Amino acid sequence: MNETQNPRPDGARTDGARTDGPAAGRPEERLDLLQRRLARFAAARGWEPYHTPKNLAVALSVEAAELVEIFQWLTPEQSARVMEEPESAHRVADEVADVLAYLLQFCEVLGVDVLDALAAKIERNELRFPVKEDRTSVRHSSE
Repeated sequence: MNETQNPRPDGARTDGARTDGPAAGRPEERLDLLQRRLARFAAARGWEPYHTPKNLAVALSVEAAELVEIFQWLTPEQSARVMEEPESAHRVADEVADVLAYLLQFCEVLGVDVLDALAAKIERNELRFPVKEDRTSVRHSSE
């Protein structure tokens, strides 16, 4: 068996190494493995009935708000340095993980390929916001 094949659905290899850890595979493969791992985690606990699109969207919003809370009263300069302090860096990483976990679970339930959706959105934005020669007048879409 080569190292990309894995007979174990739980992500563990027969040699004890994990195939769904932080260093496993290309980014899109890692994302797929993590998405399946999240689905297995929820299934093992009987959480599927609660993982409706509405509930997952609400949970995603709550986790995104918890990420925002970290930055709420920081100056722009302080926010740019938030990863320099271990405690705040850990909080940011945890909230980013929570946001991504709920987003991946949301996409799993609705059958959305998150990478395809992102690629399509970037393409639409590139058409919607073409590069202009005079960049002094460029405005962000939120303005």
